[in-house]
Amino acid sequence: MSNTQMRADTLTTSGGEQGVDMKFEIVVVPVSDVDRAKQFYTSLGWKLDVDIVKDDGFRVVHFTPAGSQCSVLFGTGVTTQAPGSMQGLHLIVSDVEKARAVLVDRGIEVSEVFHDAGGLFHHAGTEGRVNGAHPKRSSYGSFASFSDPDGNGWVFQEVTTRLPGRVREHDTTFTSPIELAGALRRAAAAHGDHEKQTGQRDQNWADWYADYICREQAGTPAST
Repeated sequence: MSNTQMRADTLTTSGGEQGVDMKFEIVVVPVSDVDRAKQFYTSLGWKLDVDIVKDDGFRVVHFTPAGSQCSVLFGTGVTTQAPGSMQGLHLIVSDVEKARAVLVDRGIEVSEVFHDAGGLFHHAGTEGRVNGAHPKRSSYGSFASFSDPDGNGWVFQEVTTRLPGRVREHDTTFTSPIELAGALRRAAAAHGDHEKQTGQRDQNWADWYADYICREQAGTPAST
């Protein structure tokens, strides 16, 4: 292996310099009945982007979940996968209980909120599931699941603080008012602890909030 190749591998692995952005944007979901699937994903409140029929053997339907940069595509003649074979499709939410409640209100059957017995990423299927959110409400640790009519499996995963380096601080973004409000509430609670530690009111609270929120999303140590 050349030095140049080793350097490129190291940079890619560490999340450093890369030659080109590669944005994951589409997941193809295999379904048996396109109209039924379209009705289901519409009922989730997702945005219908296109429904294009080329002929009897080719149809493309494209949906995007609220706040997502990645979309779902299904139809006729778009995949050789068996209907219902796609599992473990994750939807990242800032509050798994609220996300579950929204779908339940829409008439969708969703599992109870759960965490894994091992405290890490959940096992396949229902193995290792423990009812209730993670005891410490740790980021990445709480889930709820549901399926489309063909059995393609979706999982809500609650993420409030990203792993270090997962998001760069200057790339901090929010995809909905609910997500931003959650970040502000967590910042307010942390700032209250900060003022208790210093014993004085922080006049620069807005700067402190901004720094905390950016660091929380990037997974870097917060200011004290």
